Amino acid sequence: QVQLVQSGGGLVQAGGSLRLSCTHSGNIGSIVYIDWYHQAPGKQRDFVARIGTGGSSNYAQYVKGRFTISIDNPKNTVYLQMNSLEPEDTGVYFCYCNAIWSGVTSGYWGQGTQVTVSS
Repeated sequence: QVQLVQSGGGLVQAGGSLRLSCTHSGNIGSIVYIDWYHQAPGKQRDFVARIGTGGSSNYAQYVKGRFTISIDNPKNTVYLQMNSLEPEDTGVYFCYCNAIWSGVTSGYWGQGTQVTVSS
């Protein structure tokens, strides 16, 4: 059974930093990419960043220069380093993995991690 387990998050003051982790396990197949999404209270889930297993990455405009996505393939883990946090960054962060197993593409979500940024 494939699992994406998230850790990190918590409460931080504006201007502070947090690091989120997303570790996958199980027969996930060949990973195409892993994303991070942000869901603010009462809002839709928005794209934050993406990374491929080769390390190529892209970001939503509003996090460029503040957030960094990275991957540790031997540890099956993707990180989201969040710096210069703003109250608007408050919400639940989800990781999402797109992978191919036996020619079938599947998507998997982590359980979500709460981030609260106080002003």
